[in-house]
Amino acid sequence: MKALLLENIHQSAKVNLENAGFEVELLPHALNEQELSEKIKGVSILGIRSKTQVTAKVVDSADELQCVGAFCIGTNQIDLEHCKKNGVAVFNAPFSNTRSVVELALAEMIMLMRQIPEKNARLHTGEWSKTAHGSNEVRTKNLGIVGYGNIGSQLSVLAESIGLNVYFYDLEEKLALGNAIQCHSLDALLEISDIVSMHVDGRVSNDLLISEREFSKMKDGVVFLNLSRGKVVDIEALTNNLKSGKIKGAAVDVFPIEPKANSEQFESPLQQFPNVILSPHVGGSTEEAQVDIAGFVPTKLARYIQQGNTQNSVNFPNLQLPSFEGSHRLIHIHKNVPGIIAKINNILAKHNINILGQHLKTDEQIGFVILDINKEYDRTLLKELEDIEHTIRFRVLY
Repeated sequence: MKALLLENIHQSAKVNLENAGFEVELLPHALNEQELSEKIKGVSILGIRSKTQVTAKVVDSADELQCVGAFCIGTNQIDLEHCKKNGVAVFNAPFSNTRSVVELALAEMIMLMRQIPEKNARLHTGEWSKTAHGSNEVRTKNLGIVGYGNIGSQLSVLAESIGLNVYFYDLEEKLALGNAIQCHSLDALLEISDIVSMHVDGRVSNDLLISEREFSKMKDGVVFLNLSRGKVVDIEALTNNLKSGKIKGAAVDVFPIEPKANSEQFESPLQQFPNVILSPHVGGSTEEAQVDIAGFVPTKLARYIQQGNTQNSVNFPNLQLPSFEGSHRLIHIHKNVPGIIAKINNILAKHNINILGQHLKTDEQIGFVILDINKEYDRTLLKELEDIEHTIRFRVLY
């Protein structure tokens, strides 16, 4: 089976998939919809990061695609529902780069509170500006975390350990770690925070979550960070509040429009401000994180292809299976309608097949069945299982 890895995914991911028996092509850049629709022919495994869009057209253009691996946290660049309807499982890396993002956020908070970016810029032009005016410790300050998922919650713990008072806002009720306090509205968090740090996902409802209205709710002299998604923040509103001095300093790692490759020019109105730290979407881009991701995601992809395990899939029912010696394993993905399991079992009974193990998981749209059967079976069995009405995908795993 062929695997295609895009966007300069770490070389060890290629090695890991090759060691698992796959033929791997690694490209250093993203592909647009048309390019990917052509390139995906014959590909069973697709690996991407944040820039490649796996659209319905791409999925429909694929003739062998079994699964997609997002070598990052977010999966909003993937049409998850269309993948599911076509029997394509999607996996991501929800934990592997968490520490890297958190460390960058903490470092930037401290740098901005101490006005180091401006001092650095002046010193590079020969201006010696040694003063404590406007330079503050983060200790005892209020940190407001918007989004209390894997990154937000770990940031909460580390921030508290260096003396910050932590508040957070999330759409769901979350268990507060340490002494963190959950705010029950975004406004309440913004009004109390000396530092606001964004850690939400890329769902459409989060687009322009922070705009002029939200900036008006913040304290004068607030420090603002966005290391989540580019569309979460209204860049024009952020620019206006930096110009007015309401925002003491900002750090932005993600942008509404980002270059697809390092060779492309980057432009933003935020480039004019010496009190803004700009980074090219590298929150999770440390060597440690990329190596971890390059081990985690290929393992999930290989286990799905070879064993049918869907644990940690973001669009399939999660199923983790024991292995059976001396058996064949079959996978049957179908629309979740009544009677499919009965039809499967009737076909097995007709062929006098001994079932060693049968595992079923469903959600509102699909059913996912793993069958472990003895090795004595007629090849026509496979054709009959594949021809069951409402079958999305059927294949022999081993």
